[in-house]
Amino acid sequence: MSRFHRAAMLGAAVAVAFSALAAQANPFAGGWRLSPEASSLTFQSIKNNTTIEQSSFASLSGGIDERGEAVVEIALDSVDTKIDLRNVRMRFLFFETFRFPTATIRMAVDPAALEGLPQRRRMTVTADYTLDLHGVTKPMQSEIVVTYLDAETVSVASAGPIPVAAADFGLTEGVLKLQDAAKVTIVPAGSVSFDFLFTRSAPAQPAPGVASAQPASQPLVQRAAQPAAQTGAQPAPQQVAAPARAALETSGVFSREECEGRFEILSRTGSITFSSGSARLTGESAPFLAAILDIVRRCPDLAIEVGGHTDSIGAPDLNQRLSEARASAVAEYLAQNGVPATRVSARGYGEARPAYPNDTPRNRALNRRIEFVVQGEG
Repeated sequence: MSRFHRAAMLGAAVAVAFSALAAQANPFAGGWRLSPEASSLTFQSIKNNTTIEQSSFASLSGGIDERGEAVVEIALDSVDTKIDLRNVRMRFLFFETFRFPTATIRMAVDPAALEGLPQRRRMTVTADYTLDLHGVTKPMQSEIVVTYLDAETVSVASAGPIPVAAADFGLTEGVLKLQDAAKVTIVPAGSVSFDFLFTRSAPAQPAPGVASAQPASQPLVQRAAQPAAQTGAQPAPQQVAAPARAALETSGVFSREECEGRFEILSRTGSITFSSGSARLTGESAPFLAAILDIVRRCPDLAIEVGGHTDSIGAPDLNQRLSEARASAVAEYLAQNGVPATRVSARGYGEARPAYPNDTPRNRALNRRIEFVVQGEG
């Protein structure tokens, strides 16, 4: 063998060794992409003290960038309880997906913690991460199991169920609304388990939503722009785009049963709000009104009554007029957004039909509501 050939072979060997060392030094080189079809996130809840129910989410996305910054986003509208109207309750009464469409897990993975993974194949490590849910970001810590499947595939799974308390994420009221709607008792805490599969991305194709070129202080997943916080009386919401489809439900037109179930559930949210003592819709109502508009459009053959209700504070005649004006404001919003006036009627009930006794601030707030009732064919 000539000196030239020996030198060439030596150079190639050095290059291969250097590449291997570089890859070992940065196991995240090129980034990793979450494989949603092979990943899962489930949660367990307990009702009536003894009945355990397991649900999941159908839409997950995310990845790990070259710095080891991992992001997984859960589309909360994709909650799957295996029952349509239970899904609707979870979306509108519990998660309030019209306000908080996603939950986000963020974790900084230390490459040193995974040293030797290809040889050991499976490692259990303690992970610090944050969970952003329902507008609350909370630091958490859990044991996770990382499994090296091959050079292009890694599994990251919870080592056991992770407890999550409703109160930690401002979800206590959501639990109460679920109890009222389903006529059950629900333990205000549950557990979450996950099994995420990541595949290596090409260097030029970082995981979707994970931008390795961004400064560390920037969010790794670009979120939809949120409206700026507003105070005081707000103008009536104008046309608002319906949420992106992630829900596991009938596409297109709903059946009458689906429509009636949805209107009954959405009437319980208390998410249509007005300036104090007036019929002026607040800007905070806009996302929920967009969701209502979407459902009304998908129930095109039905006539809907918009009913206004108040608590018992104040003079009955004033409450009656206020309830009528508020119902009319919502009906007008629907008409301004293309719903034929012949399909929508407005009626005020004042304080005559309380849903709860007017004996606590919470009950009075629940009695101040807008209800949607199917009246027949439109």
